[in-house]
Amino acid sequence: MTKKQKKTLRRILLAAALTLCAALLLSAVSLPWYGQLAVWLVPYLVIGYDVLYKALLGIKNGEVFDENFLMAVATVGAMACGEYGEGVAVMLFYQVGELFQSYAVGKSRRSISELMDIRPDSANLEQADGSVQAVDPDEVPVGAVIVVRPGEKVPLDGVVASGESTLNTAALTGESRPRAVRPGDGVISGCVNEDGLLRITTTKLYGESTVAKILDLVENSSLKKAKVENFITKFARWYTPAVCLAALVLALLPPLVLGGGWGVWVLRALTFLVISCPCALVISIPLTFFGGIGGASRCGILVKGGNYLEALAHTGVAAFDKTGTLTRGVFEVTRVSPAPGVDRDDLLQTAALAESYSSHPISKSLREACPGLDARRASDAQEIAGQGVRALVDGRTVLAGNARLMEAEHIAYAPDEGGGSVVYVARDGAFLGSILISDEEKPTARAAVQDLRAQGVRTVMLTGDSPAVAQQVAGRLGIDEVHAGLLPADKVRQVETLLAQKPADAMLAFAGDGINDAPVLMRADIGIAMGALGSDAAIEAADVVLMDDDPAKIGLAMRVARKCMRIVYQNIVFALGIKALFLILSAVGVANMWWAVFADVGVMVLAVLNATRMLNVRAYQKQH
Repeated sequence: MTKKQKKTLRRILLAAALTLCAALLLSAVSLPWYGQLAVWLVPYLVIGYDVLYKALLGIKNGEVFDENFLMAVATVGAMACGEYGEGVAVMLFYQVGELFQSYAVGKSRRSISELMDIRPDSANLEQADGSVQAVDPDEVPVGAVIVVRPGEKVPLDGVVASGESTLNTAALTGESRPRAVRPGDGVISGCVNEDGLLRITTTKLYGESTVAKILDLVENSSLKKAKVENFITKFARWYTPAVCLAALVLALLPPLVLGGGWGVWVLRALTFLVISCPCALVISIPLTFFGGIGGASRCGILVKGGNYLEALAHTGVAAFDKTGTLTRGVFEVTRVSPAPGVDRDDLLQTAALAESYSSHPISKSLREACPGLDARRASDAQEIAGQGVRALVDGRTVLAGNARLMEAEHIAYAPDEGGGSVVYVARDGAFLGSILISDEEKPTARAAVQDLRAQGVRTVMLTGDSPAVAQQVAGRLGIDEVHAGLLPADKVRQVETLLAQKPADAMLAFAGDGINDAPVLMRADIGIAMGALGSDAAIEAADVVLMDDDPAKIGLAMRVARKCMRIVYQNIVFALGIKALFLILSAVGVANMWWAVFADVGVMVLAVLNATRMLNVRAYQKQH
């Protein structure tokens, strides 16, 4: 508990003891009304002075209709009607409910503050003379070398310059399995170095680092409220004045019409006010969304606002980019098929040399398959858009590219229908053979697709890869619909078509990682970006970020969102239903102040308890 909560608890215990003493005293001694009032005012003021003060302050500032005003009017009115014990009891139980609500919100905020522990305190900046100086992470420039000792947090994004270690990424991804790193590997800020000493060359300023963006996303997520949250805010704004007016009518109209009985009807009106307090909804609904966002973040899922959590709960269509989202985005040579009479190594080396000046991932995979080649053997390299490259290798003309390049150059070739990208190679007009380069699917990709289909979500693949490769990957993963050979603008048009086809109450989510996916992420109802290796543009454009690039987290995010919305609707129906019933009972004289205490404080406590179930998302994850 905080100091303020402990102080409130002491006041509650003191007021409860004074209330008991007052009841015992008045049961033993007969006092006139002013004597009884004086006795009951002691516990009443001990427990309720702050509520009375806030009510007067609200009236002064023009913000009259809130729970403090309702409690002040109801309890002061009850005591004015001679119901001293009931007035004190209502205020006492109201403060118990407020303490419980404060503790529940504090627990939710602590779950978020655990995530804030990833904020680095300092960075060990290596100086020109080899010494190390602790500086603020904001002061470290791009390209500087920082030293991260065992047990320290990685303060900035960068690349390992020297040293080997394992990194604990649990705070970012929700996964406890450590990740091994060595020179050349990229690392992101917020991870904890577990054993070895690392020297890291920074690649981003602190303000652009992963940890800074995570903290900013989580801290600002509460600003983007769900539709149901906005509804509750507007509802409370009109509801409270309406019930105050109804209570006034209940206090005045029946005595005027029926004649007499003012005390009875005023007491009923005051009971009506206590019951009508909207605390259960105003507190529990935002708490549920706050808990959902916090719980999801602990699982490595960053949701940028309650509105996106609400949208996720209604997802009917999930569209995916292929490379980097469902597949690892790491291309490797998986098969070399030389033409008759051609040496395998000659084919592979010729292709690698021809592609030695290209930055395309396929070119990189060819060079990695032939390390140590002298790039000076290749010259006059020319990119042929959408087809491949032309280059001089050892003075001979080499073509390396797709089938369209062979056909454009009128070279007879043997088609290869392998499950990947095929590079055809020709030298001086003669076909040398083909090389198959494949992209491996992520280990959880198939399970992710099956999970979504089990939740009733239709799955679609949108990729710029060839139709043959796309169909093979989609078939292995079990994806419902495939659209291949798409440029970024084609993906946007295809998403617009899917948006037009889906049911009106269903949302479309798109998951991608590349800079070319940013327009699609913004056009979809919910954009989901891969945060570990995804581009900054994709992460900025997305509404949800998966910190470990695991597509299985998409289904988990939707389950968290649906659980959140179930709790929200449960609380709305429960709170409004109970209050409606008790308001009717109070109007006809069945419900008294003790019933009102349950209808207000009891309902609020039950609603808040239900909302705190969202804090246990990690256990919910393990069950699924």
